[in-house]
Amino acid sequence: MTSRSPQLLALRNGTAVSWRDVPRRTLADLQDDIATAIDDDRRLAAMFVMRRAGDDMPLLVAVLADDAAGTLAVGAATVPHASFPALTVRCPQAHLFEREIQEQFGLRPDGHPWQKPVRFERPLGTSPTAPGPAVGVADFYRIDGDAIHEVAVGPVHAGVIEPGHFRFQCHGEHVFHLEVSLGYQHRGVESALLGGPHRASPHQIETLAGDTTIGHMLAYCQNLEALAGLRVRGHDHVVRAIALELERLANHTGDLGALAGDVGFLPTASFCGRIRGDFLNLSALLCGSRFGRGLVRPGGVRFPLDAPRVDELRTRLATVRRDVVEAVELLWATPSVLARFEDTGPVNNVTSTLLGMVGPAARASGRELDVRSDHPTGAYCFLQQPIATADTGDVHARAFVRWLEIQRSLAFIDELADMLPKAGPPRRLDPPVLRADHLAVTLVEGWRGELCHVASTDGGGRFDRYKVVDASFHNWAALALALRDQQISDFPLCNKSFNLSYCGHDL
Repeated sequence: MTSRSPQLLALRNGTAVSWRDVPRRTLADLQDDIATAIDDDRRLAAMFVMRRAGDDMPLLVAVLADDAAGTLAVGAATVPHASFPALTVRCPQAHLFEREIQEQFGLRPDGHPWQKPVRFERPLGTSPTAPGPAVGVADFYRIDGDAIHEVAVGPVHAGVIEPGHFRFQCHGEHVFHLEVSLGYQHRGVESALLGGPHRASPHQIETLAGDTTIGHMLAYCQNLEALAGLRVRGHDHVVRAIALELERLANHTGDLGALAGDVGFLPTASFCGRIRGDFLNLSALLCGSRFGRGLVRPGGVRFPLDAPRVDELRTRLATVRRDVVEAVELLWATPSVLARFEDTGPVNNVTSTLLGMVGPAARASGRELDVRSDHPTGAYCFLQQPIATADTGDVHARAFVRWLEIQRSLAFIDELADMLPKAGPPRRLDPPVLRADHLAVTLVEGWRGELCHVASTDGGGRFDRYKVVDASFHNWAALALALRDQQISDFPLCNKSFNLSYCGHDL
């Protein structure tokens, strides 16, 4: 397969290639390839370092997404020295990837504007009992001046939520700068996956971000299926897509309710809190778990969907559709809600593109990108949805894109149920045997946005690297920029309009 960057290897989403076919570039040439590709409107989906048997030096691997062509591009380069010129100065999309590389492998990106820890993690592959850095101890950006003050929020918050630290530089209520510091949820998942797949690997993947169980597990399974040459039945593809859309529906509905609560609009807040539970219960109808755990496994799904449960799904979905329409339409008909949503926390299209934003937050800034349409796999190859976008990039746009996606996901599930093939005879989903010395890449459109999983196998067919990039990894910096020139009291509303994952980022 040819690529618009002939120096890189082009491949389709959810496929595997031999490591022999991955181009080895010099580091300078690979950085030029990346910069040229991004200038040509492609995106940096993943960039990471690994060590392969037989290589004396660390290997830098880059995955680029070409949304217009529906292809991915992969290239690699050895890193010959302990430091290298930072790509970030040319491509802001690389900023967090290069900080992560420094933290995980001790390779310093010279010229990087802010070389602070990403997760305060131990170097990749070291013992979990080895001493690590003190979490949260780092330099923070500061502004000096008359009446400038600093506000620190977290990592312990007033609600039952995950920890994260936010440092504001303010003049009165006016925010000049917000810095986000994470790492409090770091569990060392990428280190734990080395040498796998293990028996625990599926459970570790399902809990990368608990509200994105189906999304992450689908990406993991598609990688293993590509590496093992497994074929998934049509019925299982449809069940997977239904589960992924139910996950999207539950979270988008919960977010709209939470946004209503942040501006004190209790009718939608109360209704959506309950309706989110209805969508979660539909996931439980599929597999017994409200979060979809145990449903998706390499080779298919563990719980085929029979005709009686399809009928029940349709009946309950019709009721939930009516309820969610009534609850959410109240938002757009209430001037006091719109006054708080509109023009709050805007991120324009140019900034969104520079940062490499993904998901509903990017689409709210006018970017027409969605893995389900641009890089479809499974059921999305033969039944697609239009991409929902807005153009103002503010809280209202991020909320309204969610509402559009709720309506389209509901219609999509109805269509999927109409075309559901028969399940066929029962079969065992045994752990697959993976091809040695191969690389697989999968993108999945999780409810927050793009999930990128990259699996590499060694000479024995075991993972010598498993890289995960959650949508939150791309979007946390956008939240920080959304707060510039805003009131500090707008932070809870802006934060919820992104609703990024702490643990999905921290892994």
